[in-house]
Amino acid sequence: MTDRQTTTGRLYGVGLGPGDPSLVTVRAAELIGKADVVAYHSARHGRSIARSIAERYLTGSQIEEKLVYPLTVETTDHPGGYRGALDEFYEEAAARLAAHLDAGRDVVVLAEGDPLFYGSYQHMHKRLAHRYPTEVVPGVTSVSAAAARLGQPLTEAEETLTVIPGTLPEEELTARIASADSAVIMKLGRTFPAVRRALERAGRLDDAQYVERAFMDGERIAPLTEVDDESVPYFSVAVLPSRVAPLEPVVRPADGVGSVTVVGTGPAGPLWLTPEARGALAEATDLVGYTTYLDRVPERPGQRRHGSDNKVESERAEFALDLARRGHRVCVVSSGDPGVFAMATAVLEVACEPDYRDVPVRIVPGMTAAHAAASRAGAPLGHDYAVVSLSDRLKPWDVVAKRLRAAAEADLVLALYNPGSKSRTTQVGQARDVLLEYRAPETPVVMARDVGGPTERIRIVRLGELDPALVDMRTILLIGSSQTQAVERGGGVEVVWRPRRYPEE
Repeated sequence: MTDRQTTTGRLYGVGLGPGDPSLVTVRAAELIGKADVVAYHSARHGRSIARSIAERYLTGSQIEEKLVYPLTVETTDHPGGYRGALDEFYEEAAARLAAHLDAGRDVVVLAEGDPLFYGSYQHMHKRLAHRYPTEVVPGVTSVSAAAARLGQPLTEAEETLTVIPGTLPEEELTARIASADSAVIMKLGRTFPAVRRALERAGRLDDAQYVERAFMDGERIAPLTEVDDESVPYFSVAVLPSRVAPLEPVVRPADGVGSVTVVGTGPAGPLWLTPEARGALAEATDLVGYTTYLDRVPERPGQRRHGSDNKVESERAEFALDLARRGHRVCVVSSGDPGVFAMATAVLEVACEPDYRDVPVRIVPGMTAAHAAASRAGAPLGHDYAVVSLSDRLKPWDVVAKRLRAAAEADLVLALYNPGSKSRTTQVGQARDVLLEYRAPETPVVMARDVGGPTERIRIVRLGELDPALVDMRTILLIGSSQTQAVERGGGVEVVWRPRRYPEE
């Protein structure tokens, strides 16, 4: 920042690292030694961890500004509540530092770790950096310190690192943990019991490591399962290290029983994947599925992939269950929701045979193609609807036609799956003709192809104009009822919706 007034002092936010004074950077040490004013936060007892780290770099001639928090728990009689009390404190502290800066004194604000990573300095920065020349000196974060003390990589290859505050609601903690490759959970202390429960619910408790006061007196490192809830201070973190396999091969017992998880990946792409599904895919040793669907899942070092054709569901299920009996954690990958015309039934059919009944099987839901398509068109499924597969590969066409007639006579909106393929070219036309016996030719039809994918296309046509040549296996059809509305809104965009109320007879 360019100085606007050469008479003002400079503001420095100085990171001190995790606790060992020898981990303070050279730049930080120089600035502390030259500062006119050294400011640091402390609790009401007056002791400051930041000052204790920086003490060897103080000269004794600096002015020290102790910024004492008015409260340390969320109980206060302040009219603005806890947040109001803190905001008032930050304003007063900023005003004290501004008085020094206006007098031409350079001010160093000490910060444990890094100044802009969950640090108290950031509240001074937001209030003062636009008014005075400012420099932020980075410091070693508690995340890096914990990894160094554990001696385990945090991330490798294409893994991502998620930093999670333990103060999040427990449900949100569980979702974030389940979807993470590697993670560091900050701000433990009183949040530790909820963090432990979240780790357990996400299936990651056994992976979690605990690091307390890294590079400080009283440092403690342990598996998180061995830590007592009552002994956890604020300056501690939970770490889920890299999941990439270590150099030494993991030997699994020959008679060990693994598990099968059938995972729905949604209609297409990572944006449709739930946190639970991400977690299940990440912890699997083996992925099994139709090759096209496996290609949507990012590759992970050490994870084996077993692709196959789309028409061998039973064989695929048996293969996955055999792997699990040999101790592997297997994910069977399914598009959409695995329980909707997908792999969940195929797996359970085989899993209920006597040879496989002891293999644990879990189903992880996914966004259905029907719901994804409906969201793109408006709200065509806003009332009662039926879901029918037009495929006659596993049931005769007479059964399909009978169900279409029953749903049409009941005036249900219809979601039609598997409408056509290279070998099935007549079903869409036959279904259209059946429905026209009960529906007006002007009935809105949503044609949704490759929803969520790179070639996504949504068309809204009328039932009487439905062209089977425009429908393939990647298309889903949503057929309106007698009450379905298609309305052109601003910009010429047509939306389809089904009123919530049905008219009385």
